Amino acid sequence: MRKKPELSLRTRALRYLARREHSRAELHSKLQPYVQEGEDVEAVLDELEKRNWLSDARAANLLVDSKRSRFGSQRIAHELRQKGIADSLIEQAMPQLKETELEAAREVWQRKFGIASQDAKEKAKQMRFMQSRGFSMEVIFKVLCSHGTVGDE
Repeated sequence: MRKKPELSLRTRALRYLARREHSRAELHSKLQPYVQEGEDVEAVLDELEKRNWLSDARAANLLVDSKRSRFGSQRIAHELRQKGIADSLIEQAMPQLKETELEAAREVWQRKFGIASQDAKEKAKQMRFMQSRGFSMEVIFKVLCSHGTVGDE
């Protein structure tokens, strides 16, 4: 039985990028286990960026667009940092995220709960859930106040 030929780093990188956008740091860590002697991951990544096949800005925009209706700006910023997106790109995305965060929080709350809390325990549960989704306390209070759940004791 013949052994499959080993894929080049460039081919592996292109396969990853064909599935979805990746940040440079993310792609670097995925390729690292496959580096053979004499291969240069940085050179492959540089070439992909030069051809505009690899873009941290594009990866950040796609992540923001895919997560904004389910998560708050804090959680999205955290995910961007985990993927190695530069702070400057994260800062550029924040104003756009903050604009839609309240509406997203209202939709998330409505889908999950839909009715005002009846007691302090339920209110705390709702607040913890919203916090786990990355919404700020300010946004959470606005959502809960608009549904009569905060300050109703």
